[in-house]
This record gives sequence, C-alpha cells and structure tokens, in this order.
Amino acid sequence: MLGVSLPRRINVRWFSAAEGVFRGLDPALLCLNRLDENKHPVKLGGAYGEKPGGYKTFCSKEKFHFKHGGIIPELCIAYEHWGALNEDKSNVILLQTGASASTHAKSQPDNWNKGWWEEFIGPGSALDTNKYHVICTNILGGCYGSTGPSSINPITGTEYAMTFPLLTVEDMVDAQFLLLDNLGIGKVHATVGASLGGMQSLMSAALYPERVGRVVSISACAQPCPTSIAFHYIQRHAIMADPRWNKGAYYGHSYPQTGMQLARELGMITYRSGPEWDTRFGHKRQYPEESPSFCPDFAIECYLDKKGGSFGDPNSLLYISKAMDLFDMGCGCPSLLSGLSRIRCPVLVLGVWSDILFPVRQQRELAEALHKSGNEYTVYYELNSLYGHDTFLLDVHNVGAAVKGHLESTLTKPVDHSFDS
Repeated sequence: MLGVSLPRRINVRWFSAAEGVFRGLDPALLCLNRLDENKHPVKLGGAYGEKPGGYKTFCSKEKFHFKHGGIIPELCIAYEHWGALNEDKSNVILLQTGASASTHAKSQPDNWNKGWWEEFIGPGSALDTNKYHVICTNILGGCYGSTGPSSINPITGTEYAMTFPLLTVEDMVDAQFLLLDNLGIGKVHATVGASLGGMQSLMSAALYPERVGRVVSISACAQPCPTSIAFHYIQRHAIMADPRWNKGAYYGHSYPQTGMQLARELGMITYRSGPEWDTRFGHKRQYPEESPSFCPDFAIECYLDKKGGSFGDPNSLLYISKAMDLFDMGCGCPSLLSGLSRIRCPVLVLGVWSDILFPVRQQRELAEALHKSGNEYTVYYELNSLYGHDTFLLDVHNVGAAVKGHLESTLTKPVDHSFDS
C-alpha cells in the first residue's frame, strides 16, 4: 500500500471457513502484504532516487560549529543561481527553501527540468532575473547536495546518521552566509523564503542586519505554535517507530518506507486545506464501481498515498522538522520584540487564511510584533486562498505580485500600517 503504484482492484473476495456460518473479507485485500514490497536498499550518500542535477557545491574544510555545541570537520553547501551578477555584487536575492526543497527552484542550462518555483523566477517574474542574481541553496541538514545526516563523516568514513549535530535555523543561515562570503557577496538585496524559508529569511536579517537589504517571509512565524510542533512530533514518531529506521542506521539497508510514508502523508494534510479538498475530492471514491477495501479507496486516500513518498532522507526530515520547532526569534534576547528589533530592513509578511501548519493569526502577530519592535517598513498581506500552506507554490499571480512589489519598491518614508483587520 505504501509508496507503490496500486493496480486496479477487483471486487471483494470473501473468505469462508464454514459456508453459511462465517463469511469474512479475504486477508489478501487488506493491502498489508504490500508493506513487504518496500524493503529496498538505500545507497550510500542518501541517493534516494535521482538528485536534481546541475547544482554547484561550496565546500569548506574548516570546522563548522553548531548553535547547540556540535561540530563537524567540514561543510558543503549545494546551490544554483539564475540571472547576471552585477559588477558590485549588490543585486543578489538569497532564496531560502522549505523543508523538502532542493536547490532546483528554476530550470537552467545545466538542468532543464522545471524547478519548484519555476514560474516565480525569470525575466519579468517575481524574482526578476533581468534585475537580480538569484541564489538558492540546499539547506544544511538536507539531502540534495549539502552536508546532512546522509553525508559521509570524514572522521569515521560512514554516514553521520543520527550522530549529526542537533540543527537550528541559525545554523542553516550561518552556513548560507559562509557561501556568500566565498562568493564575495557582502550584502544581499533581499532574503526571500516561505515556510522554513521564511524563518531563515527573518533570521538572516536578525543575525546579519548589515548584510540584508529587505526580507520576504511567506507563511512562516516568529515562533511555531503548539499545533505545528505537534504535527512535526507525530511525523518524527512515525519514522522512528518504523523498525527499518534502525536508530537512523538504515543506509545501505532497508529504507524505513512505512514510517516515512506516514510522516509525509501527515505533512500533506498540513500543507493543503480542508476547503480545497472539499472542492477537489469531496466524498468521492476513486473507483466507485468496485467494492470497498482497506487499500486506498477514497480519492483523498489515493492522493495521499501517491504524494506520501516524495521526500528524500528520513533522517533529514527528523533534523529539519526539529529545527523548525526550535525556531524562536526571541531566543537569546530579553523578549520576542527585542529579538525582532534586530531586523532593521523592510519586511514583507505574507499570510494565507487557510494555512493549517502556520495559521494566519501567526502572520498577523509577526507583522504586528515587527511594527511594535520599531520596524516602520513592515508590510502585511493576507491572501484569501484555498490552497493552505502550499499557496506559496501555487498562487503565482497573487504571491508573485506581492513579492515583486516589495523587492522592487523604493521606500522613502514610513508606511502607515493597521494590523487590526
């Protein structure tokens, strides 16, 4: 059932031990036997299918120190870029990704496959490559070219697995700015990100206020709410409860597909919205002419089953989701407002009313807190979209227009704000 293509089912067969006395469902139709089909090996280095090609890699042989005390002996960050870099290197946009995204946000000559933000990047687009040089990295802890749990520890010669240091958003940002240092880029025109990317964008401006010109934060927050943390906790629990997870040491052995599938299915529920699914799926069964079974049956079940296997390394998901839960713009400061006051550049906060993972009230609270902390150039937009958290991937017109306007505007005086609506 999990992570495989399901054939069309035939009508229900019945199991009868004593005809006329007991007539039960044939166990073969429970789909439990499909779980054994997911024992495929995992290649070294976290090659869970094809990685997006065409990225470049910055590697540092210097030790990298993590916020919570961990150290790794070397660091690699994968990245791609689009648009020409101007002479003084002042037109850079750092595009920061969500939990599962690779460097491949846009097609380019080394990889013509469509990227995860394809329509948002290009000439005249939200991230206008006629004006800007756009850089997108795979975050530290990821599995698409950057150092993470699936990378080889040069000290041991084996994968880091669960010996990888505890990760934070601050660590991700520090690694990205090491890349910028290597590229000779002192200040970026803007940091742009959604979800975890929005957290990174905010943190970039807080940690490196002199190096960030403006911020775009889409569907993020200043601190995750208990519901968001609860969703992530259950995702991690699903992975770690899979016997094939093997305390994280599954590389080259059986992949924890069952736990990963469940974690991703739960994630998909938080990424989209009930209203959208009411319209899209309703109470429809995928094959209404056939008898029901415990295989994926309703249209929404089939959708989740198909989408559930679309993330790479389970250990990366553990580390990255925990980093999201630990995110706190007030950490190490006297208060949240004090932490946000470190951001001195213009900020666009974009929220979606149907967002489940980071409810829209958190976007309103973030914008209001930024304004109260002294940031007079905070702009808040709220989108009336059905697509929930994933609106930033789907609503090219509204999200793109807001982002483009913020990046290209010239602010000469404080903006009059009202956050009461």
